[in-house]
Amino acid sequence: MDPRLTIIDKRLEKIKRLIAVGGGKGGIGKSLTASTLALSLSNAGYKVGLLDLDFCSPSAHTILGIKGVYPEEEKGIIPPEIYGIRFMSIIYYTEDNPSPLRGIDISNTIIELLAITQWGELDFLIIDMPPGIGDSILDTIRLMKRVEFLIVTTQSKIALATVKKVLQLLTELKIPIIGILENMKLARASHTEEQLKEFNVPFWGTIKFDENLEDSLGDVNKLSKTDFSQHINKIVKEIKCKN
Repeated sequence: MDPRLTIIDKRLEKIKRLIAVGGGKGGIGKSLTASTLALSLSNAGYKVGLLDLDFCSPSAHTILGIKGVYPEEEKGIIPPEIYGIRFMSIIYYTEDNPSPLRGIDISNTIIELLAITQWGELDFLIIDMPPGIGDSILDTIRLMKRVEFLIVTTQSKIALATVKKVLQLLTELKIPIIGILENMKLARASHTEEQLKEFNVPFWGTIKFDENLEDSLGDVNKLSKTDFSQHINKIVKEIKCKN
């Protein structure tokens, strides 16, 4: 029995809700959704943490412009706080170097991060999930026993095919799915909500493709004024109703 598993339960016990942002496919806006959701919840007055579990290409720190702040060591690791968000990522150990993890290494890294990080009391911990349906999502479910999922997709046939597999997996494992968000909608009609109706999960609307969104990355003031952020603010109100 790995003693770290017992420590993880203690590290998470003062967090009211654990929300993982996933979707299976890369490039659909999971990291942007997770980062903006954490920022919106913080702006709404909640105590929030953001955990970037996308070891292959962590980007939450780039989206929020997090730099110059570092964890402190005190019987574990205390995440730095910026914009009212307690933030933890593998970048604090790898910096900008690649971290080519696989198999047992992924599981060990997730276990280690969860075991050493002292989140303290939080209303929400938002987890930015990596793409794919593999060790990361299964370990998150196994180790974070109260986790709920917010699923992001686009209207792409490829993205929808992948997200259906994620929804099927979570449904079979009886993991709560709080909503589905369609991102980067193009001008033409979308049938995403209809295609995912079989899973009986709340559809939290559509965010149109915004060609100006890229310019706001790294600047939370600009990001907060985007249409994307405004839609996430509406989701925050939905999440409030569940408290």
